[in-house]
Amino acid sequence: MHRRTWLRVGLGGFVLTGVAVGLTATHLRLVVTDSTARELLSTRVETGSEIVVEYTHSVEQTLVRDHYAVSDDRLVMTHMEFSSFGAGLPAQADVTVENGRYIYEPPPTDYETLRLTTGAVADHDLIVDGQRHDIAAMAAGDTIELRITERRHLL
Repeated sequence: MHRRTWLRVGLGGFVLTGVAVGLTATHLRLVVTDSTARELLSTRVETGSEIVVEYTHSVEQTLVRDHYAVSDDRLVMTHMEFSSFGAGLPAQADVTVENGRYIYEPPPTDYETLRLTTGAVADHDLIVDGQRHDIAAMAAGDTIELRITERRHLL
């Protein structure tokens, strides 16, 4: 009779699983897909990683940044920063001002899937833990989806 031994140990974003044959590690990834489910980007993240969607407001022509944090398999919006009030921006909300920009902290909202329609005027960028990705160029005006997935691989 074969005996299997399971061992789960967390190591800074990894979960190691020991099996009689080998070890596997599980880690989180932010995956961006287009409307046909084609993967445009996949990058490693951890719980607490900062994800920023940055774009130019189409009417105001000012920079807007939507900030999210990774929480397990979800994206949680932490705050939005912008320079002027315009269509679609929280004009009636309580905001603070930091360095000449308005900061809005919405009620906690989390997303299993975050959908975003890109465009030439908005010129969307995705910033993952400080690393910038030109998602407007990747998506070519298409609607994209961002989601957190768990990937397993052999060590």
